[in-house]
Amino acid sequence: MPVSASKPPEFPNLYDRQTALIYPRATLIVLLVLVLGISALGQATQRPSPSPSPTPPNEEQEPIKVFTEEVRLPVVALDQYGHYDPTLEVDDVLVLEDGVAQQIRSVRHLPANALLVLDTGGELSGMGGMSKRTGLTRDVAIQLLNNLQDGTLVSVLQFSNSVEVIQPWTDDKRVVLKALKTKMSSGKRSRFSDAVAAAARQLSERPEGSRHVVFITDGVDSPGGKIERAEAIKRLTAARATVHIISYTELVRQRKDGRPSSVSIGQRPSGPITSNDPTLPPGTTRSPSYGVSITFDPAMKRQRKAYESDVKKSQQVLTNVAEETGGRIFLPKSSQEMIAQAGEAAREIGAEYVVTYRPKRPLTSSRQGEYRRIEVAARRTGLSLRSRRGYVVPERNE
Repeated sequence: MPVSASKPPEFPNLYDRQTALIYPRATLIVLLVLVLGISALGQATQRPSPSPSPTPPNEEQEPIKVFTEEVRLPVVALDQYGHYDPTLEVDDVLVLEDGVAQQIRSVRHLPANALLVLDTGGELSGMGGMSKRTGLTRDVAIQLLNNLQDGTLVSVLQFSNSVEVIQPWTDDKRVVLKALKTKMSSGKRSRFSDAVAAAARQLSERPEGSRHVVFITDGVDSPGGKIERAEAIKRLTAARATVHIISYTELVRQRKDGRPSSVSIGQRPSGPITSNDPTLPPGTTRSPSYGVSITFDPAMKRQRKAYESDVKKSQQVLTNVAEETGGRIFLPKSSQEMIAQAGEAAREIGAEYVVTYRPKRPLTSSRQGEYRRIEVAARRTGLSLRSRRGYVVPERNE
Protein backbone atom coordinates (compact mmCIF):
# COMPACT_ATOMS: atom_id res chain seq x y z
CA MET A 1 0.00 0.00 0.00
CA PRO A 2 1.44 3.32 -0.88
CA VAL A 3 2.30 5.57 2.04
CA SER A 4 0.54 8.93 2.21
CA ALA A 5 2.96 11.86 2.10
CA SER A 6 0.94 13.75 4.63
CA LYS A 7 0.84 11.01 7.17
CA PRO A 8 4.12 9.45 8.43
CA PRO A 9 3.80 5.61 8.42
CA GLU A 10 6.04 5.00 11.40
CA PHE A 11 3.82 7.04 13.61
CA PRO A 12 0.34 6.26 12.44
CA ASN A 13 -1.30 7.66 15.58
CA LEU A 14 0.99 10.68 16.11
CA TYR A 15 -0.55 12.71 13.29
CA ASP A 16 -4.00 12.14 14.62
CA ARG A 17 -2.90 13.13 18.07
CA GLN A 18 -1.15 16.30 16.86
CA THR A 19 -4.10 17.20 14.72
CA ALA A 20 -6.42 16.62 17.62
CA LEU A 21 -4.24 18.80 19.82
CA ILE A 22 -3.60 21.55 17.27
CA TYR A 23 -7.24 22.18 16.31
CA PRO A 24 -8.56 22.60 19.88
CA ARG A 25 -5.69 24.91 20.72
CA ALA A 26 -6.30 27.02 17.63
CA THR A 27 -9.96 27.14 18.38
CA LEU A 28 -9.24 28.10 21.98
CA ILE A 29 -6.89 30.88 20.89
CA VAL A 30 -9.46 32.27 18.46
CA LEU A 31 -12.15 32.18 21.13
CA LEU A 32 -9.82 33.80 23.62
CA VAL A 33 -9.00 36.58 21.16
CA LEU A 34 -12.68 37.14 20.50
CA VAL A 35 -13.52 37.23 24.20
CA LEU A 36 -10.70 39.64 24.93
CA GLY A 37 -11.75 41.85 22.02
CA ILE A 38 -15.38 41.94 23.14
CA SER A 39 -14.29 42.59 26.72
CA ALA A 40 -12.05 45.42 25.60
CA LEU A 41 -14.85 46.85 23.51
CA GLY A 42 -17.22 46.68 26.47
CA GLN A 43 -14.70 48.38 28.71
CA ALA A 44 -14.21 51.06 26.10
CA THR A 45 -17.91 51.76 25.97
CA GLN A 46 -18.62 51.39 29.70
CA ARG A 47 -15.35 52.62 31.11
CA PRO A 48 -16.08 55.24 33.79
CA SER A 49 -14.88 58.68 32.89
CA PRO A 50 -11.83 59.88 34.78
CA SER A 51 -12.32 62.08 37.82
CA PRO A 52 -13.82 65.27 36.42
CA SER A 53 -11.94 68.48 36.73
CA PRO A 54 -13.73 71.33 38.52
CA THR A 55 -16.95 72.16 36.71
CA PRO A 56 -16.60 75.23 34.54
CA PRO A 57 -18.34 78.28 35.95
CA ASN A 58 -20.93 78.27 33.17
CA GLU A 59 -22.02 74.74 34.07
CA GLU A 60 -22.15 75.57 37.79
CA GLN A 61 -24.50 78.47 37.03
CA GLU A 62 -26.91 76.31 35.03
CA PRO A 63 -29.26 75.59 38.01
CA ILE A 64 -29.43 79.32 38.67
CA LYS A 65 -30.41 79.97 35.06
CA VAL A 66 -33.23 77.47 35.43
CA PHE A 67 -34.18 79.07 38.73
CA THR A 68 -34.64 82.47 37.11
CA GLU A 69 -37.48 80.92 35.08
CA GLU A 70 -39.27 80.31 38.38
CA VAL A 71 -41.12 83.29 39.82
CA ARG A 72 -41.35 83.50 43.61
CA LEU A 73 -44.26 85.68 44.61
CA PRO A 74 -44.66 86.84 48.25
CA VAL A 75 -48.30 86.56 49.36
CA VAL A 76 -50.09 87.44 52.61
CA ALA A 77 -53.30 85.48 53.31
CA LEU A 78 -56.05 86.79 55.61
CA ASP A 79 -59.18 84.95 56.70
CA GLN A 80 -62.65 86.48 56.92
CA TYR A 81 -61.82 87.91 60.38
CA GLY A 82 -58.65 89.64 59.20
CA HIS A 83 -56.34 87.14 60.86
CA TYR A 84 -53.35 85.61 59.11
CA ASP A 85 -54.46 82.33 57.52
CA PRO A 86 -52.07 79.42 58.24
CA THR A 87 -53.76 76.94 55.86
CA LEU A 88 -53.09 78.38 52.40
CA GLU A 89 -52.78 75.74 49.65
CA VAL A 90 -52.02 75.69 45.93
CA ASP A 91 -55.68 75.37 44.95
CA ASP A 92 -56.54 78.51 46.97
CA VAL A 93 -54.48 80.85 44.80
CA LEU A 94 -55.11 82.35 41.36
CA VAL A 95 -52.23 84.28 39.79
CA LEU A 96 -52.60 86.30 36.60
CA GLU A 97 -49.44 87.53 34.91
CA ASP A 98 -50.23 90.18 32.30
CA GLY A 99 -53.78 88.82 32.34
CA VAL A 100 -52.81 85.16 31.78
CA ALA A 101 -53.56 82.56 34.48
CA GLN A 102 -50.44 80.76 35.72
CA GLN A 103 -49.91 77.18 36.91
CA ILE A 104 -49.04 77.34 40.63
CA ARG A 105 -46.32 74.87 41.58
CA SER A 106 -45.99 75.40 45.33
CA VAL A 107 -47.12 77.45 48.32
CA ARG A 108 -44.77 77.48 51.29
CA HIS A 109 -43.10 79.49 54.01
CA LEU A 110 -39.42 80.38 53.62
CA PRO A 111 -37.07 81.78 56.29
CA ALA A 112 -37.29 85.56 56.03
CA ASN A 113 -34.47 88.01 55.36
CA ALA A 114 -35.32 91.33 57.02
CA LEU A 115 -33.33 94.51 56.42
CA LEU A 116 -34.03 97.29 58.95
CA VAL A 117 -33.44 100.79 57.55
CA LEU A 118 -33.40 103.37 60.33
CA ASP A 119 -33.75 107.11 59.80
CA THR A 120 -31.65 108.90 62.41
CA GLY A 121 -31.26 112.25 60.65
CA GLY A 122 -33.00 115.61 60.67
CA GLU A 123 -34.34 115.44 64.23
CA LEU A 124 -34.68 119.22 64.48
CA SER A 125 -37.16 119.36 61.62
CA GLY A 126 -40.05 117.98 63.64
CA MET A 127 -43.05 119.95 64.82
CA GLY A 128 -44.32 120.78 68.29
CA GLY A 129 -41.82 118.46 69.97
CA MET A 130 -43.17 115.42 68.08
CA SER A 131 -40.27 114.95 65.69
CA LYS A 132 -38.14 112.05 64.65
CA ARG A 133 -36.04 110.90 67.56
CA THR A 134 -33.20 108.41 67.43
CA GLY A 135 -34.25 107.02 70.80
CA LEU A 136 -37.77 106.32 69.57
CA THR A 137 -36.46 104.82 66.33
CA ARG A 138 -34.28 102.50 68.41
CA ASP A 139 -37.22 101.42 70.57
CA VAL A 140 -39.33 100.69 67.50
CA ALA A 141 -36.51 98.65 65.92
CA ILE A 142 -36.03 96.64 69.12
CA GLN A 143 -39.74 95.87 69.30
CA LEU A 144 -39.65 94.71 65.69
CA LEU A 145 -36.59 92.55 66.33
CA ASN A 146 -38.10 90.89 69.39
CA ASN A 147 -41.20 89.87 67.42
CA LEU A 148 -39.42 88.40 64.41
CA GLN A 149 -39.47 84.63 64.18
CA ASP A 150 -36.37 82.77 65.29
CA GLY A 151 -34.13 81.96 62.35
CA THR A 152 -34.88 85.21 60.53
CA LEU A 153 -31.75 86.73 59.02
CA VAL A 154 -31.47 90.40 59.97
CA SER A 155 -29.27 93.27 58.82
CA VAL A 156 -29.40 96.90 60.01
CA LEU A 157 -28.69 100.03 58.00
CA GLN A 158 -28.91 103.57 59.39
CA PHE A 159 -28.84 106.87 57.57
CA SER A 160 -28.42 110.50 58.56
CA ASN A 161 -25.51 112.51 57.17
CA SER A 162 -24.48 109.32 55.36
CA VAL A 163 -25.61 105.72 54.96
CA GLU A 164 -24.00 103.05 57.12
CA VAL A 165 -24.48 99.31 57.65
CA ILE A 166 -24.21 98.89 61.41
CA GLN A 167 -25.01 95.17 61.39
CA PRO A 168 -24.37 92.69 58.54
CA TRP A 169 -26.67 89.70 58.00
CA THR A 170 -27.06 87.42 61.01
CA ASP A 171 -29.72 85.27 62.66
CA ASP A 172 -28.42 86.04 66.16
CA LYS A 173 -30.86 88.50 67.72
CA ARG A 174 -28.46 89.27 70.57
CA VAL A 175 -25.87 90.57 68.11
CA VAL A 176 -28.46 92.76 66.38
CA LEU A 177 -29.75 94.08 69.71
CA LYS A 178 -26.23 95.06 70.73
CA ALA A 179 -25.75 96.96 67.47
CA LEU A 180 -29.02 98.83 67.98
CA LYS A 181 -28.01 99.85 71.49
CA THR A 182 -24.42 100.84 70.79
CA LYS A 183 -24.00 101.85 67.14
CA MET A 184 -26.93 104.10 66.35
CA SER A 185 -26.09 107.80 65.99
CA SER A 186 -28.01 110.86 64.84
CA GLY A 187 -27.19 113.63 62.38
CA LYS A 188 -28.64 116.83 60.98
CA ARG A 189 -29.23 115.57 57.44
CA SER A 190 -31.38 112.73 56.14
CA ARG A 191 -30.10 110.80 53.10
CA PHE A 192 -33.30 108.90 52.45
CA SER A 193 -32.80 108.26 48.72
CA ASP A 194 -29.23 107.10 49.23
CA ALA A 195 -30.49 104.68 51.87
CA VAL A 196 -33.16 103.31 49.51
CA ALA A 197 -30.53 102.58 46.86
CA ALA A 198 -28.26 100.98 49.47
CA ALA A 199 -31.15 98.79 50.64
CA ALA A 200 -31.67 97.51 47.09
CA ARG A 201 -28.01 96.47 46.95
CA GLN A 202 -28.17 94.77 50.34
CA LEU A 203 -31.26 92.76 49.45
CA SER A 204 -29.82 91.51 46.16
CA GLU A 205 -27.57 89.21 48.22
CA ARG A 206 -30.53 87.33 49.69
CA PRO A 207 -32.72 84.60 48.09
CA GLU A 208 -35.66 85.87 46.08
CA GLY A 209 -39.09 85.41 47.60
CA SER A 210 -37.94 86.03 51.17
CA ARG A 211 -36.61 89.59 50.91
CA HIS A 212 -38.11 92.14 53.28
CA VAL A 213 -37.12 95.69 54.12
CA VAL A 214 -38.57 97.74 56.98
CA PHE A 215 -38.11 101.52 56.89
CA ILE A 216 -38.58 103.56 60.06
CA THR A 217 -38.63 107.05 58.59
CA ASP A 218 -40.58 110.13 57.53
CA GLY A 219 -39.26 109.74 53.98
CA VAL A 220 -37.99 113.33 53.79
CA ASP A 221 -34.74 113.88 51.89
CA SER A 222 -32.10 116.48 52.65
CA PRO A 223 -30.56 118.22 49.63
CA GLY A 224 -27.22 117.03 48.28
CA GLY A 225 -27.75 113.26 48.04
CA LYS A 226 -26.00 111.03 45.50
CA ILE A 227 -29.13 109.73 43.78
CA GLU A 228 -32.58 111.03 42.89
CA ARG A 229 -35.49 109.58 44.85
CA ALA A 230 -37.34 108.28 41.78
CA GLU A 231 -34.28 106.34 40.60
CA ALA A 232 -33.62 104.93 44.07
CA ILE A 233 -37.21 103.70 44.40
CA LYS A 234 -36.99 102.17 40.92
CA ARG A 235 -33.96 100.15 42.02
CA LEU A 236 -35.69 99.02 45.19
CA THR A 237 -38.74 97.89 43.23
CA ALA A 238 -36.48 95.95 40.84
CA ALA A 239 -34.95 94.15 43.83
CA ARG A 240 -38.28 92.28 44.19
CA ALA A 241 -38.49 92.81 47.95
CA THR A 242 -41.53 93.35 50.15
CA VAL A 243 -41.36 96.86 51.63
CA HIS A 244 -42.88 97.65 55.02
CA ILE A 245 -42.83 101.22 56.35
CA ILE A 246 -43.33 102.43 59.90
CA SER A 247 -43.82 106.10 59.15
CA TYR A 248 -43.22 109.22 61.23
CA THR A 249 -45.35 111.31 58.88
CA GLU A 250 -48.60 111.34 60.85
CA LEU A 251 -46.87 111.63 64.19
CA VAL A 252 -44.91 114.75 63.25
CA ARG A 253 -48.01 116.36 61.68
CA GLN A 254 -50.04 116.24 64.88
CA ARG A 255 -50.96 119.84 65.79
CA LYS A 256 -53.86 121.16 67.77
CA ASP A 257 -56.19 123.43 65.85
CA GLY A 258 -55.75 127.07 66.72
CA ARG A 259 -52.51 126.55 68.64
CA PRO A 260 -50.75 129.95 68.84
CA SER A 261 -47.31 130.37 67.39
CA SER A 262 -45.96 131.45 70.77
CA VAL A 263 -45.62 129.34 73.91
CA SER A 264 -46.27 130.79 77.39
CA ILE A 265 -45.09 129.13 80.56
CA GLY A 266 -46.08 130.17 84.11
CA GLN A 267 -48.92 132.33 85.45
CA ARG A 268 -49.44 136.04 85.19
CA PRO A 269 -50.79 137.83 88.29
CA SER A 270 -54.35 139.17 88.01
CA GLY A 271 -53.83 142.43 89.92
CA PRO A 272 -51.19 145.18 89.72
CA ILE A 273 -48.04 144.46 91.65
CA THR A 274 -45.41 147.13 92.06
CA SER A 275 -41.82 146.78 93.08
CA ASN A 276 -38.63 148.72 92.88
CA ASP A 277 -36.54 148.05 89.82
CA PRO A 278 -32.81 148.52 90.41
CA THR A 279 -32.28 149.12 86.73
CA LEU A 280 -34.58 152.14 86.79
CA PRO A 281 -34.06 155.58 88.47
CA PRO A 282 -34.75 155.70 92.23
CA GLY A 283 -38.46 155.87 93.13
CA THR A 284 -39.52 154.31 89.84
CA THR A 285 -41.77 151.30 90.10
CA ARG A 286 -42.84 148.64 87.60
CA SER A 287 -45.48 145.95 87.27
CA PRO A 288 -43.58 142.67 86.85
CA SER A 289 -44.94 140.00 84.52
CA TYR A 290 -44.25 136.42 85.50
CA GLY A 291 -43.78 133.58 82.97
CA VAL A 292 -41.88 132.82 79.80
CA SER A 293 -43.02 133.73 76.31
CA ILE A 294 -41.45 132.13 73.22
CA THR A 295 -42.19 133.44 69.78
CA PHE A 296 -40.76 131.62 66.74
CA ASP A 297 -39.02 133.76 64.20
CA PRO A 298 -40.18 133.91 60.57
CA ALA A 299 -37.27 131.74 59.34
CA MET A 300 -38.29 128.92 61.68
CA LYS A 301 -41.90 129.21 60.58
CA ARG A 302 -40.89 128.94 56.94
CA GLN A 303 -38.72 125.93 57.71
CA ARG A 304 -41.55 124.17 59.49
CA LYS A 305 -44.02 124.97 56.72
CA ALA A 306 -41.64 123.54 54.13
CA TYR A 307 -41.17 120.44 56.25
CA GLU A 308 -44.95 119.99 56.51
CA SER A 309 -45.18 120.07 52.74
CA ASP A 310 -42.33 117.57 52.37
CA VAL A 311 -43.89 115.20 54.88
CA LYS A 312 -47.22 115.25 53.06
CA LYS A 313 -45.54 114.42 49.75
CA SER A 314 -43.31 111.73 51.22
CA GLN A 315 -46.25 109.96 52.84
CA GLN A 316 -47.82 109.46 49.43
CA VAL A 317 -44.53 108.20 48.00
CA LEU A 318 -44.05 105.76 50.89
CA THR A 319 -47.61 104.50 50.54
CA ASN A 320 -47.12 103.82 46.83
CA VAL A 321 -43.90 101.89 47.46
CA ALA A 322 -45.50 99.68 50.11
CA GLU A 323 -48.56 98.92 47.98
CA GLU A 324 -46.51 98.25 44.83
CA THR A 325 -44.38 95.65 46.60
CA GLY A 326 -47.16 93.95 48.56
CA GLY A 327 -46.10 95.38 51.92
CA ARG A 328 -47.81 97.76 54.35
CA ILE A 329 -47.38 101.29 55.58
CA PHE A 330 -48.11 101.99 59.25
CA LEU A 331 -49.13 105.55 60.16
CA PRO A 332 -49.02 105.81 63.97
CA LYS A 333 -50.07 109.04 65.66
CA SER A 334 -48.18 108.51 68.91
CA SER A 335 -44.93 106.96 70.01
CA GLN A 336 -46.80 104.19 71.88
CA GLU A 337 -48.77 103.31 68.76
CA MET A 338 -45.57 103.36 66.73
CA ILE A 339 -43.89 100.81 68.97
CA ALA A 340 -46.97 98.58 68.97
CA GLN A 341 -47.19 98.61 65.17
CA ALA A 342 -43.58 97.46 64.94
CA GLY A 343 -44.69 94.16 66.43
CA GLU A 344 -47.45 93.92 63.82
CA ALA A 345 -44.94 94.48 61.02
CA ALA A 346 -42.82 91.62 62.38
CA ARG A 347 -45.82 89.29 62.48
CA GLU A 348 -46.66 90.20 58.89
CA ILE A 349 -43.16 89.21 57.81
CA GLY A 350 -43.46 85.86 59.57
CA ALA A 351 -46.89 85.11 58.09
CA GLU A 352 -45.94 85.70 54.46
CA TYR A 353 -46.14 82.80 52.00
CA VAL A 354 -44.04 82.30 48.88
CA VAL A 355 -46.09 81.23 45.85
CA THR A 356 -44.00 79.66 43.08
CA TYR A 357 -44.86 79.31 39.41
CA ARG A 358 -43.10 78.97 36.08
CA PRO A 359 -44.35 81.76 33.80
CA LYS A 360 -46.12 80.58 30.67
CA ARG A 361 -44.23 83.22 28.71
CA PRO A 362 -40.56 82.42 29.38
CA LEU A 363 -38.50 85.07 31.09
CA THR A 364 -35.76 84.55 28.50
CA SER A 365 -38.10 86.02 25.90
CA SER A 366 -38.33 89.32 27.82
CA ARG A 367 -36.50 92.48 26.99
CA GLN A 368 -34.14 93.87 29.60
CA GLY A 369 -35.97 95.61 32.44
CA GLU A 370 -39.40 94.44 31.32
CA TYR A 371 -42.19 94.89 33.85
CA ARG A 372 -44.85 92.19 34.22
CA ARG A 373 -48.15 93.04 35.87
CA ILE A 374 -49.41 90.68 38.58
CA GLU A 375 -52.90 90.09 39.95
CA VAL A 376 -53.51 87.66 42.80
CA ALA A 377 -56.97 86.46 43.83
CA ALA A 378 -58.35 83.87 46.24
CA ARG A 379 -60.27 80.82 45.01
CA ARG A 380 -61.61 80.08 48.51
CA THR A 381 -64.60 81.89 50.03
CA GLY A 382 -63.71 84.16 52.95
CA LEU A 383 -60.03 84.32 52.01
CA SER A 384 -58.26 87.48 50.87
CA LEU A 385 -54.76 87.67 49.43
CA ARG A 386 -52.30 90.54 49.10
CA SER A 387 -49.20 90.58 46.94
CA ARG A 388 -47.08 92.82 44.77
CA ARG A 389 -48.57 94.56 41.74
CA GLY A 390 -45.85 93.32 39.42
CA TYR A 391 -42.16 92.59 39.05
CA VAL A 392 -39.20 93.53 36.91
CA VAL A 393 -37.79 90.56 34.98
CA PRO A 394 -34.35 89.78 36.38
CA GLU A 395 -31.27 90.00 34.21
CA ARG A 396 -29.97 86.83 32.60
CA ASN A 397 -26.90 86.59 34.84
CA GLU A 398 -28.86 86.61 38.12
